[in-house]
Amino acid sequence: MSRKPAARAEFTLFDVFYEDDSQRSNRRVPSDVLGGLDGDAPARAVIEEQDRLIAEKSGAPALAVKSLRRSGSKKAYETARPPRYASASN
Repeated sequence: MSRKPAARAEFTLFDVFYEDDSQRSNRRVPSDVLGGLDGDAPARAVIEEQDRLIAEKSGAPALAVKSLRRSGSKKAYETARPPRYASASN
């Protein structure tokens, strides 16, 4: 008899940038809290809550989140980079 597939929890990964210019990559946020009219805004609250819990357990203060973006998405300057090789005739 075949087994019933288990329900998979779907997550979206985010890169988080903090006020002290540090970065944490691939932070997991449940996909069901994202979308709708707020887009990715609820991810900040989830990540800040995760950070608060981590800070409680470690005894270190939680860092303030400066910005976040989905992991794997390109930065604005990466999408509009100049050509790799400039011509020598300039």
